[in-house]
Amino acid sequence: MYNIIMYAIQLGIMIASLFNEKVRKMWRGECDAIRVLREKVDPEAQYVWFHAASLGEFEQGRPLMEQLRKDYPQYKILLTFYSPSGYEVRKDYKGADIICYMPVDTVTNARRFLRTVRPVMAFFIKYEFWYNYLHILKHRQVPVYSVSSIFRPDQVFFKWYGRQYGRVLRCMTHFYVQNEQSRKLLSKIRLDNSTITGDTRFDRVLQIKDQAKVLPIVEAFAKGHKTFVAGSSWQPDEQLFAKYFNENCPDWRLVIAPHVVNDDHISAITALMPEKKVVRYTQTTAEEAADADVLIIDCYGLLSSIYRYGDVAYVGGGFGVGIHNVLEAAVWDMPVVFGPNNQRFQEAQALKAANGGFDIQGYEDLVQILNRLTSDDNYRRETGNAAGHYVKDNAGATQLIMNEIKPFLEK
Repeated sequence: MYNIIMYAIQLGIMIASLFNEKVRKMWRGECDAIRVLREKVDPEAQYVWFHAASLGEFEQGRPLMEQLRKDYPQYKILLTFYSPSGYEVRKDYKGADIICYMPVDTVTNARRFLRTVRPVMAFFIKYEFWYNYLHILKHRQVPVYSVSSIFRPDQVFFKWYGRQYGRVLRCMTHFYVQNEQSRKLLSKIRLDNSTITGDTRFDRVLQIKDQAKVLPIVEAFAKGHKTFVAGSSWQPDEQLFAKYFNENCPDWRLVIAPHVVNDDHISAITALMPEKKVVRYTQTTAEEAADADVLIIDCYGLLSSIYRYGDVAYVGGGFGVGIHNVLEAAVWDMPVVFGPNNQRFQEAQALKAANGGFDIQGYEDLVQILNRLTSDDNYRRETGNAAGHYVKDNAGATQLIMNEIKPFLEK
C-alpha cells in the first residue's frame, strides 16, 4: 500500500508540475538528482548523508554538518532536500560537497539513489521517515540517526492502523529526541534506542548570534530609541501591532520584517500607519532612517541580525498555520510575543514557562502585554534575560550527538 501511495504521489507531482512553478522546480530537481549524483560522487570517497525536508530542518542539521566537517574532514557530505523552499535557498551552501533533491520514496528511486551514493552514515532530521530508503539502508547495515526528532501521541506510528508503517522506525540506529515525551512514546512501542539530547536549533541560533551582521541603517534607526522588532509577520499580526503603535508608545520605533516581501504587501503595511514616517530598508539611508518611525525590511536574509537591535520582539505566524522561529529573537535576551497557534511548538511553550515568551489571543492581550513591557524597564529586562537563559541552558545537543557517534566515525 505504501509503495502504491508513493507512485501515486510521484504521478501527482509530475502532473502538478505542469501548472505550478514551485512543484515544477521540485519535479525537475528530483528527475535530475541521479544525474547530479553520477556526475559529482567521488567513488573513492566516504559520504555522510544528511536529509532535510526543507529550510527549517536544514538549520537543525547544519550544526552537525559543520561539526562533522571540522572534526572529520576525511568524510564528504551529501545534503538532500525534499522541498524547493529548502533547496533553492541553500543549493550553494558551502558546508556540503553535493546538494540535490531526494527523489520520491519509491523502491526504484531509493535503490538507484543509494546505489549511486553508497553512504557510510545517514542523518534524517526531525520528521523524516522514508520507508524504502530506510529499509535499504538498514539492509546494507548503514548507521542511520534521527536527529532533533519529536514525537506526539497523535502521530500515525502510535495508532493501531499505523503499525505497518510504524515498522520504519525500527530501521533507525538511534533516535536523538528533543524531550521526555518522545522517549516514552518510542519506549511504548518497544523502541529503547533513544537519547534525549534536545534540539540542535539552540546551537544553531547561538552560532547565528555570533555571526550576526552589523547593519548601519538599522543601527541608525534604533539608536537612542527603544525598538520593537516584528519578524516574519503576516497580515493578521501586522494589523494588531500597527494599531497598538498608532495609539501608544510615541517614543518607540518599529522594525517590520514581513514574511512575504512584495510591493503590494509593503504598501498594505504602510497604509496601516498613515501618520507614521515609514521607510523601506533598500530605499533609504542611515540619515533618513534615523528620523523615521517605522522601518520595513523589504528583502530577505537579515532578520536574525536585525533582532540584535530590538528591545521587544514579535514573531509572526501565530494567527495562521503556526509561529515562526522564536529562538532567533530570544537568543538576543529580549522578551518574545507571538500569536495563539503555538501549541505544537515546544520551544514556544517552554519559553512561556520560562517567563520569556508571551502568547496573545487578540488585540486586548497585546495591549496588556506590551503596555507592561514598554513601560516597565525592569520587567522587560527580567523577561528578556529569562528568554536568553532559556536558549543558552538548552544548547549542547550537537556535541552530545557527536560524542555518541564518534566510535562509528573513527572506525
